[in-house]
Amino acid sequence: MELRQLRYFVTVVEEGGFTRAAARLHLSQPGLSAQIRQLEKELGQPLLERSTRAVTPTDVGRSVLPYARAALAAADAVRHAVDEHAGLLRGRVTLGLVSGATGHAFDVASFLADFHDSHPGLEIALTEDTSERMQAALLAGEIDIALLGPTGEEPPPGLAHRTVIDAPLGAAVAPGDLLLTPVDRADIPLADLRDRPLICLPRGTGVRAALERACAQAGFRPRIAFEAAAPQVLVQLAARGLGVAVLPLGEEEPGRAGPLRALPIARPRIRARIVLAWPATGPASPAARALLDRLRDALPTAPVPS
Repeated sequence: MELRQLRYFVTVVEEGGFTRAAARLHLSQPGLSAQIRQLEKELGQPLLERSTRAVTPTDVGRSVLPYARAALAAADAVRHAVDEHAGLLRGRVTLGLVSGATGHAFDVASFLADFHDSHPGLEIALTEDTSERMQAALLAGEIDIALLGPTGEEPPPGLAHRTVIDAPLGAAVAPGDLLLTPVDRADIPLADLRDRPLICLPRGTGVRAALERACAQAGFRPRIAFEAAAPQVLVQLAARGLGVAVLPLGEEEPGRAGPLRALPIARPRIRARIVLAWPATGPASPAARALLDRLRDALPTAPVPS
């Protein structure tokens, strides 16, 4: 019995068939089938039920599956331990990123390219999603690290975090909007947005959650007319007079979307945060630990608001 045969068996079960498993393993289908048959012959029992529709594990295969996965995990751990001591990193690490999380202050593409140059044996994956789903993915071990906007006052239990951006929420409006009257006003009371069409990030993002919490405490529900995942789209919609864009101050881009004026929302002041988050027990692999260390060095720590 060889580890690669166990890996082939696990992959066939996960993919539900030989064709997809062979593609994932970069093997020919006949070669993969031959390796599985050899494993079954050595064990003296069929591990897979083969049909024209799907391939499923037999009762014996289901019993073997957790041990096969444990053996593969142990072998990977041995490799990780050796690589760590040798100064090498291998495997896969996944970084989650909420859309528009870092604006232009953090060049994620350059960061990942530099990290890959330092660790060429490491496979790096980047995924974008809502903060809500990424919090759940971190807790489930589906991603290693994420830049997200907490959807509650703090990230949920089980996650460690460091705040990298802490900005006030503002209302960005087109010239001539009554919200800009008087012209010397320094902010916009939240109550003034009660009946206005708002343009905001979608549900599941920290900005949207912060806005909805503040509106609920003020006794009304925000009237969301448009939502988009990219802050620059919110600005473009507001520039055409379709509503008031609600977004962290500093994300408005009048040079791109036309002349806008953005004022902080007041009474109450609302803040939106972006945090670097990871499992409270620590990253699961040396690769994830290395990525987290590099991110801590590259990202700023937001000052505590006064």
